[in-house]
Amino acid sequence: MYRRLLIAALAGLVTFSAPPRVHAASKEIQELQRDVAQLQDQVKQLQQSQDRQLAEIRVLVQQALSAGNDANKSVAVIQNGLQQSLRDLQEKVVAPVVGVGSRMDQVSSDVRTLQAAVSDLNSMVSKMQSQLTDLANVVKVLSAPPPPAPTQPGATGGGAPGGSSDLPTISATDLYNNADGDRVSGKLDLALTEFSDYLRWYGNTDMAPFAQYYIGWIHASQGDYESAVKDYDLVLEKYSDNKKTPDALYGKGQALVKLGRRTDANKEFQELLKHFPKSDLAPRACDQVKSLGFNCGSARAAVPKKKKQE
Repeated sequence: MYRRLLIAALAGLVTFSAPPRVHAASKEIQELQRDVAQLQDQVKQLQQSQDRQLAEIRVLVQQALSAGNDANKSVAVIQNGLQQSLRDLQEKVVAPVVGVGSRMDQVSSDVRTLQAAVSDLNSMVSKMQSQLTDLANVVKVLSAPPPPAPTQPGATGGGAPGGSSDLPTISATDLYNNADGDRVSGKLDLALTEFSDYLRWYGNTDMAPFAQYYIGWIHASQGDYESAVKDYDLVLEKYSDNKKTPDALYGKGQALVKLGRRTDANKEFQELLKHFPKSDLAPRACDQVKSLGFNCGSARAAVPKKKKQE
C-alpha cells in the first residue's frame, strides 16, 4: 500500500512540476504518465491479490487455531480419562496387591516357623530312634536265651570256662554289627565294651582280628595311645594272617608318632611297605616315613628280592 502511494506521489510530482510548455510538447512525458498509470493499475491488482491471500491465510489460521483448541480439549479429555483410569486401577489393583504382599510376608513367617518346628521334630525323632535302637539292643541281649555252653575251651576267647558270665547272650553277627554301628555313630565306650565281649565269646572267629583292631582304633581315638599300641600288637601277634594287618601296622605307627617314639614308628611303617607294598596304605606310610626324616625307597626296593627268595 505504501508503495502504491509513493508511485502516485511521484507521478503527480512529475505532472505538476513540469513547465506547461514542456508538458504539452513532450511526448516522452505522456508515455511516462501512461506507464505510471499502468504501474498504478498493476500495483492495485497486486494489492488486491495480497489482500485476498491475507484473507485466506487469516481464515486458515483461524481454522488451525480452532482445530488446535479442539485438539487441546480432546487431549484434556483423554488425559482426564487416563488419570481416572489410573486412579481406578490403583484402587482395584494396588490395594489388593499390597494386601497379598502382607499375606505373603505372613505366610513366609509361618513357613519359617514351621520349618524350625519340623527341624526340632526331626532332631527329637532322631534322638528317639537312637534311644529306641539302644533299647532294642538291650532288650535283644536280655531276651535272648543263653546258648549251650561251648564244648571247646578256646571258643570262649580266653575267659573262665564254665562261668555263667562267659556264656554268649547274643549271636556273633549281631554282636559285631551292634559294636561296629555304635563305633560309627560315635558311641565309642559302648562299642569298646561290645568288641571286648566279642573277643571274649568269639575270639577264634574270622571277625575277631577286626574286633581287636577296632579296640585299638577306639583307644587311639580317645587319646590312649599306650593302650592302642598294645591292642595293635595283639592284632599283629595273635592274628598275624588277616586283612587288618596293614591297618594295624599303620595304626601302631601313628600311635607311636603321637607318643614321640619316632624310630619305632618308622619301623612299623617300613614293615607295612615291605610286606604290603600294594596296600592302599602304602603311599600314606611312605609319606609318614618321609615326614619322620627317613627314606621309604629302600624298603620298597627290598620287596622284589624277598619275593624271589620265597
